[in-house]
Amino acid sequence: MEYKDYYQILGVKREATQAEIKSAYRKLAKKYHPDVNKTPEASEKFKDINEAFEVLGDENKRKRYDSLGSNWQAGANYTPPPGFENFDFGGFGGGNQYQYSTSGINFEDLGGFSDFFNSLFGGGFASAGGGRTSQRSSFYDNLGGFSSRSSKTASSKTRTAQNTADLNITQDIKVSAKDIFSQKPVSVKINNLEKCTHCSGVGSVCSYCSGTGFVTFSKTLNVKIPPEVKEGQKIRLKGEGKTGSGNVKGDLFLVVKFSDKEYAINGCDLTKTVDITPAEAVVGTKKEISTLHGNINIKIPPKTTGGAVLRLKELGLPKKSGGYGNLNVKINLAIPKNLTNEQIKLYEQLLKLEK
Repeated sequence: MEYKDYYQILGVKREATQAEIKSAYRKLAKKYHPDVNKTPEASEKFKDINEAFEVLGDENKRKRYDSLGSNWQAGANYTPPPGFENFDFGGFGGGNQYQYSTSGINFEDLGGFSDFFNSLFGGGFASAGGGRTSQRSSFYDNLGGFSSRSSKTASSKTRTAQNTADLNITQDIKVSAKDIFSQKPVSVKINNLEKCTHCSGVGSVCSYCSGTGFVTFSKTLNVKIPPEVKEGQKIRLKGEGKTGSGNVKGDLFLVVKFSDKEYAINGCDLTKTVDITPAEAVVGTKKEISTLHGNINIKIPPKTTGGAVLRLKELGLPKKSGGYGNLNVKINLAIPKNLTNEQIKLYEQLLKLEK
């Protein structure tokens, strides 16, 4: 049978490190992936590259392969040494043909592993639990969207969750008291980059992403803000994140940021600052103020000090349980900007009386 020089296939030296082997494999897999490279020889080349990495990318299989010694020089006349025929490699065995899929390409459709590979490792290998698996899967999943279709083991589920997490988007959403009070959806625009699904992020020859491997997407969503929302709270919109291979979608997480010039928001309670003059603070006065519930008149008691807070019940934001929170009116003493000479003289007289 024909001998396979896996080192030559990957273009690395026999003393290459695992990092060098992975790097070479990554470049070649992207170059010859049939979804990208449509040349007739691409599929066969792609098959050889994967078979080479299946062996050299695994420390145990690589040792087994290297133990052939001088037999590796026999070329086309290669004959497996005694004890290698149908070898049950490292606890893997059975007659199941190994299957691997990359972006919808089944490894069996490419012809499966070569006779050379099967002579060394027993015509395929399955996990002890019967499910087909590959130790290169987690690395191969990161080649820009290519993914394996191995059995749904706990590790594959974890890997899928990690891959999905990479598709999530986190973005701030600015919210005002009026937005929460009206209970009307807030418009938020999403602008982001995501890996091109046409070429799985490989780029180069892809016309869809102009060879960059990434595409820009923009969309506007209407988001309902929940009552008693807190600043920093995340609102999750399932499936509104980036799109990955196999049309898998991540989630959008909107981080609430309060943005209101008139009110300070604390749960369902609001705080609003109202300016009064020193004279109004001493004598007391009435003020018309605007609230989310409409304009109202409030009474400022005589001798009100700066920083005092007047609590107006049921004039805040909606509660989850029904009803409304409170509106706290914080008093701020403000000196009038345009004082007349007469007013200044009166303040001077008041100052003399205070001494």
